[in-house]
Amino acid sequence: MSQVDVRMPKSSTQGIVLMCIGVACLSTNDAIAKTLTDRYSPLQILFMRNVIALPFTILIALMIEGAIALRSHRPLAHLVRGALWVGATMMFFTSFMYLGLAEATALIFVAPFFITLISALFLGEAVGWRRWLAVLTGFIGVLMIIRPGGATFQLISMLPVATAFVYALLMLSARWVDPRESVWTLLIYLTGAGTLLSAAIVPFVWMPIQAQDLWLFGGIAIFGTIGMTMMTQAFRLSPAVLVAPLDYTGLLWATLFGWVIWSESLGTMTVAGAALIIASGVFTILRDKRQGRGRKHA
Repeated sequence: MSQVDVRMPKSSTQGIVLMCIGVACLSTNDAIAKTLTDRYSPLQILFMRNVIALPFTILIALMIEGAIALRSHRPLAHLVRGALWVGATMMFFTSFMYLGLAEATALIFVAPFFITLISALFLGEAVGWRRWLAVLTGFIGVLMIIRPGGATFQLISMLPVATAFVYALLMLSARWVDPRESVWTLLIYLTGAGTLLSAAIVPFVWMPIQAQDLWLFGGIAIFGTIGMTMMTQAFRLSPAVLVAPLDYTGLLWATLFGWVIWSESLGTMTVAGAALIIASGVFTILRDKRQGRGRKHA
């Protein structure tokens, strides 16, 4: 009797590898950003990242997809998405000035629950009791991390949560983009809009860049661009249900970087809260896929 080949398809294996590397690169991007917040405004960090990353993003898109990647049918939608991205990144980078890297990273993972809430309350999507239970579980996880009313509560802890909300709006706003546009077009215009919008404000917070920090600004652009590119390719090569949960490995990297660079450690309640957020997030991803409601990754 012939044996059944149960090996994973090559494309899926490649997608998993690319997703893991991409998440590691974005986690490195965040660690560098946290280092730079000691000396520069989060807005200046974002501006420099975009200015350096934009040419690389365009080049990669042209190599993979050609000149069609530069064509947009709804440029205003990209400008709105750029504003959302600037707002989300500004809040997230600002939280690095006051919170540990792993704590801030854990809280931003509540974005899928905001997507569920917005979809149900404002977009009229049907949401079953299992997904509402996942939302409640994730919310409990957030409360366990920020502990409102407790002696250790910081109002600044709400910044990553606000970041997750704006990020959820950014993900849902992908529906405004013309379906003829590829994910590479979205990446180009998102980076370009972010550059344009941050350039209008950055002169008010600009600090002279020290020579020893130039490699850090270069690093944040390179790791950010590589991370987004690899994660985008991962979603192209593999089913979302397979690679999307791997995004949560970013918490492992954030914990490692926080411990090695800043001697940070996570308390028991923070670990338990993060575990609830991740578990409910993975459930939401699996549930969405099972019901055929996969979203466009951007």
